[in-house]
Amino acid sequence: SYSFCTLLQTKFDTPKVPKKTKQKMTRMSTLADALKTMANASRKGKRQVVLHPSSKVLVKFLTCMQKHGYINEFEIVDDHRGGKIVVELNGRLNKCGIVSPRYNMALPDIDEFTTYLLPSRQFGFVVMTTSLGIMDHEEARRKRTGGKVLGFFY
Repeated sequence: SYSFCTLLQTKFDTPKVPKKTKQKMTRMSTLADALKTMANASRKGKRQVVLHPSSKVLVKFLTCMQKHGYINEFEIVDDHRGGKIVVELNGRLNKCGIVSPRYNMALPDIDEFTTYLLPSRQFGFVVMTTSLGIMDHEEARRKRTGGKVLGFFY
């Protein structure tokens, strides 16, 4: 009862399924992404790196790195989105990263964490967040406070 034309028409008139758009993965840790970007750029020999998005924790971490001479100055660019930070590298940075989950680090445990995370006692710093702010492990020991481990750099 069907003609050849109606069979062809029903075969080619199937509804078109829209193509799936590529979805971006959600960003789990902006600090981890920024530190990994910085370590990769330093390893490649770049003199400058752009980190985005910006955060207050990242700015404090970079301030700690700058205080110890592992990076030169950095500039915060407000682009009314996530913000960007332009960091001037000096080639002294070997490795930096975060510690996830953010373990508790009591005052007596500072030596244990530094031997676990750092290659030597002579150089490198563990950055931690305390009730007195974000600081490295030596400053926390001087101020006699513990906190949670954020990351490390050497």
